[in-house]
Amino acid sequence: MPVSPVAAPRSAGVRPRPAAVLVLVCGPLLAALVAVTVVAHGAPFGVDGPVHGWVMVHRPPWAARAAVAVTVTGSGVPAYLLAALAGALAVRARWWRGALMGALALVSVQLPRIAMASWLARPRPPAADWAWTASGYAMPSGHTTTSAAVAVLLTAGVHRAVRGRARRALLVLPALWAVAVGASRVYLGVHWPSDVLAGWLLASLWAGLLGTSSFSTGAASPWTHDRQKSDRPKSDRPKVK
Repeated sequence: MPVSPVAAPRSAGVRPRPAAVLVLVCGPLLAALVAVTVVAHGAPFGVDGPVHGWVMVHRPPWAARAAVAVTVTGSGVPAYLLAALAGALAVRARWWRGALMGALALVSVQLPRIAMASWLARPRPPAADWAWTASGYAMPSGHTTTSAAVAVLLTAGVHRAVRGRARRALLVLPALWAVAVGASRVYLGVHWPSDVLAGWLLASLWAGLLGTSSFSTGAASPWTHDRQKSDRPKSDRPKVK
C-alpha cells in the first residue's frame, strides 16, 4: 500500500515515544527540583555541601586548569559555533540555513533558562571557592544547559550526516562533552551539583518538547527534512520525463 505524501513526514520524522518519555520524566523531576529550591529559599541541598567540600580538597592546580579548558567550550561563542555546525550537518544541501537554525535552536533554550534563573535567584557557592570567573544566578547552570542542548543538536546532526564506522563514536562524543562541561562547573566551585542537575533536566525537557512538537505538527525540521527526501522509496519519487 503506497504511503501518502502527507503521512510520509510523520513516519520518517522523529519518533514520538523517546521524546514523550523525556517530557513525562524530566518535566516532573525539574518541577520537583524547582519546588524544593523555592521551599529551601535557594539554600544548598544535603548532597551539595559534601560534594562541594570534597572538590575543595581534591582540586590541584593542573586539574583546575583542565576543568577551565573544558568549561569555556560550554557557553558563548564556542557553543553557538557548535550549534551552527550541528545545523549545517543536518541540512547539508543548504548548510547556511541549517547553521542559522542551529543557532536559533540554541537561543530557544536560553530564554526559559534565564527566566528560571532570574525567578529562583539562587546564590552560587562562596566566591572564595571559585577557581574560575562566574556571573549570574546559580540554578539552572547556564553552561550545563547550553552544552547539553548543543549535544542534542550535534547528535542529531551527526545522525543525519555521518555514515560508516566513525558514526557510533561520534554519536557518543557530544554527550560525553556535555557531561564533562557540567562536571567542570562543580569542580571549579561555581555551581552546586543540584544546579547542574537542573541544567541537564531543563535541556532534556527542551529536547523532548522539540521532538514531540515536530512529530505532532508533522512539520519538516532541519534535522529530518533532508532525510525524508533521501529515504523516500524510489517508487514514490516523481519521475523525470
